[in-house]
Amino acid sequence: MLTGKTVVLGVTGSIAAYKSANLARMLKKLHCDVHVIMTKNALNFINPITFESLTGNKCLVDTFDRNFEYSVEHVALAKAADAVMIAPASADVIGKIACGIADDMLTTTVMACPCKKIISPAMNHNMYHNPIVRDNMEKLKGYGYEIIEPAHGMLANGDVGDGRMPDEEILLEYIIKEIAFKKDMAGKKVLITAGATAEDIDPVRFITNRSSGKMGFSLARNAMRRGAEVTLVAGLYTAEPPLLVNTIRVRSAEEMYDTVTSLSDDKNIIIKAAAVADYRPENVSTEKIKKTGDAAQIKLTRTKDILAELGKRKKNGQFICGFSMETENLIENSRAKLEKKNADMIVANSLRDDGAGFGCDTNVVTLITADNAVQLEKMSKDEVAEKIFDFILKK
Repeated sequence: MLTGKTVVLGVTGSIAAYKSANLARMLKKLHCDVHVIMTKNALNFINPITFESLTGNKCLVDTFDRNFEYSVEHVALAKAADAVMIAPASADVIGKIACGIADDMLTTTVMACPCKKIISPAMNHNMYHNPIVRDNMEKLKGYGYEIIEPAHGMLANGDVGDGRMPDEEILLEYIIKEIAFKKDMAGKKVLITAGATAEDIDPVRFITNRSSGKMGFSLARNAMRRGAEVTLVAGLYTAEPPLLVNTIRVRSAEEMYDTVTSLSDDKNIIIKAAAVADYRPENVSTEKIKKTGDAAQIKLTRTKDILAELGKRKKNGQFICGFSMETENLIENSRAKLEKKNADMIVANSLRDDGAGFGCDTNVVTLITADNAVQLEKMSKDEVAEKIFDFILKK
């Protein structure tokens, strides 16, 4: 995913430096070229050999070290870098950069870098909320630096508060978001539904389906990484939800209907990938079921049709996409759904195809529009999501 990309990872004096080693490993696993620069204080927490073993590159500390590859190391790294992340970033280094001080290898390199700089503060709660530190971070934001909000939890001294460096997976996602994809969806607002809905029979039982949320999550993740402003409306799910995406949790089909319709007006692309339960219980006689054990006493009524309502409300310039899962007559049934619901595209898959459907990491889909039907080969759901947006952006 990050083949051909170069990341400069800055590490400062903080106990959270141990997380940076795993971050370097994760970046390397994605075929990224990782160069680590440590401050002298960071040497008290982690050994440079750790980073050199993980990245295959010399870990830099001393600005005037004569044992390096390039004639002017900090300038050469600055030119090569696609992104810089300082994690953990101490209050000291944040203050230096904010004031234009370049007195070591890390701050000198950062000053020479024209690429995006991402800062992940890690420090004591009171230090993080110190007005001087807050002002320095606001100043950096004004210069185009991205500041990652620290997590809340137990800190190194045993206090509970703000200042913990986020987990490596979150830091990695910030880097992927920045450099993995072209920002061909920048400026677009995307609304996606994912997962299953639950229609309660009583406080214990409910009607649902086998949707894991994987396909919708892959779509939300891909749109976010391509620069879109993404809103994800998620029902029940078992998959890992996407990071850095505005997610709204709902439970029932009616909740999803109300949420989606209230948010749809200003969206450029709307994709209904959620597997909404078609029916909900009505006039359930719980006591009678308990006495007789007769489940036939449950009366069902249809849930609201979200895709049809979106088709009715469609604004000029909006692109509406739905999903269709069929067992037979895939193209015919999906095209009929396309016309009936006034959608622009239906992503159709068959439960008969190996590697398609609920719970799989792969999918086999056909992209159906009014004048075309493009069948994709079996691929991961992340790859399917990318192909879907590629197709939509050409329309």
